[in-house]
Amino acid sequence: MEPRISIVTIAVDDLDRMAGFYEAMGLTRHRIRDGVAFFQMGGAILALFPRPSAEEDAGIAFGSAPSRVYLAYNTRSEREVEEVLALAEKAGGRIVKPAQRAFWGGWYGYFADCEGNVWEVAHNPDFPLDAEGNISLPQ
Repeated sequence: MEPRISIVTIAVDDLDRMAGFYEAMGLTRHRIRDGVAFFQMGGAILALFPRPSAEEDAGIAFGSAPSRVYLAYNTRSEREVEEVLALAEKAGGRIVKPAQRAFWGGWYGYFADCEGNVWEVAHNPDFPLDAEGNISLPQ
């Protein structure tokens, strides 16, 4: 197996509301087929799939609380952390943890989207981003 994550899928209760949230965050929705929303995010894809369809497809029932998995968006600067958190709040999300100095030396905060899925927004100068926004671990 090659080391990569290709698609992150969130099982959502309200596809239109959630797609609107991420569009308000500046992402572009790709309409490949009805009933699912796809957003290109660098070298990966964020997919929103209605919970009943996701449960049928996976053959399991997802709980109603957000999962223990959270997503992360790394920025190019500390200032951008503040900008992304403000954008999330304006788009209908909730600030979970305001931007602050991290124990590891960077600058970070958390928001929840309109269905409670948690995102960390961080500037970590030890995890550089290339020109396309791809992150890499320190050498």
